[in-house]
Amino acid sequence: MSGGAGAIRVGVLGGGQLGRMLGLAGVPLGIQFRFLDASEAPPAGAVGDVIHGSFDDEAALDRFCAGLTVATYEFENVPLTTARRVAARVPLIPSERPLGVAQDRWTEKCFLRELGVTLPEFALIARAEDVPAAIARTGLPAILKTRRLGYDGKGQARVDTIDDAQRAWASLGGAEATAEQFIRFDRELSIIAVRGRSAESRFYPLVHNRHEGGILRVSRAPAPDHSPALQSAAESIACRVMDALDYIGVLAIELFEAGGRLLVNELAPRVHNSGHWTIEGAECSQFENHLRALLDWPLGSTTARGHCQMINLIGEVPPAEALLAIPGARLHLYGKAPRSGRKLGHVTVLAENADQLAARGELVRANVRLS
Repeated sequence: MSGGAGAIRVGVLGGGQLGRMLGLAGVPLGIQFRFLDASEAPPAGAVGDVIHGSFDDEAALDRFCAGLTVATYEFENVPLTTARRVAARVPLIPSERPLGVAQDRWTEKCFLRELGVTLPEFALIARAEDVPAAIARTGLPAILKTRRLGYDGKGQARVDTIDDAQRAWASLGGAEATAEQFIRFDRELSIIAVRGRSAESRFYPLVHNRHEGGILRVSRAPAPDHSPALQSAAESIACRVMDALDYIGVLAIELFEAGGRLLVNELAPRVHNSGHWTIEGAECSQFENHLRALLDWPLGSTTARGHCQMINLIGEVPPAEALLAIPGARLHLYGKAPRSGRKLGHVTVLAENADQLAARGELVRANVRLS
């Protein structure tokens, strides 16, 4: 994509669906996009130029950075060496520090503990001899998670008995892992926050999420029956995290609600699947607000436009005409080839009240395989 000398060019490390939705939010604002991705036809290629190359390809990185106004990333497993090379050439927002925290579960847990937020008990497993002590610390049942590269339920194993523990760790390939206390939560929530360069922060309503097989299936926003006190508690956690990291951009925090308390599960220093509802369901989407924060533009309103539900399309896509016939439904496809367990798109359902939302959501789910 070409433009004049004053063109705003945003570079995105990664060319998946999150990059695609950033582009869809930014193009109407006159923003041009460039993506770095190793695949031949990434979803984001529909909304900007693509530099085809791996994150350790220095020549590709240099081409990616040339002429950018600012760079960002769409997932947290970007190597720190890549982030540093980009940051030496162009402003990288969020910075490399949130990457270093969020892409290593042990580092992330220790960071959160230092902030004094509540989270499940955890312990490090670096070798087989560490397993008994780690399980003694967390109790049973527990969840083992690899320190790095786990997502959508990958790199995880549940432990129900002490005899399971060594087998579970071996199933993760003997990689360094965290053992985490299994929380019998009432529900899973997330808070999506955005912080600008001036440290102004805004927050979307709490979202109620439902996962199956470690993959997000359905989000509802605002979360039903959440009190102002619970919203305030979630915002307080987000403020502490963002202030500690001097954070700029959109940040997602996954939470467990258990007995009225909020426990932090994990951080995502980027736009997030549980915030997709904001495209139609909020005054300003998480994607546009992320761009506004990067470019030091005024942040947009995070107010919800009524009741909203987001349903992921996993593995297969129903006929578009069936989904589009449902009142209040909006279809988003990512341009990805079908594959078991793959996120191919999502449907957003809008409604004026909870009963209407439930009825419309049932119509969508009748057409969508959720597992």
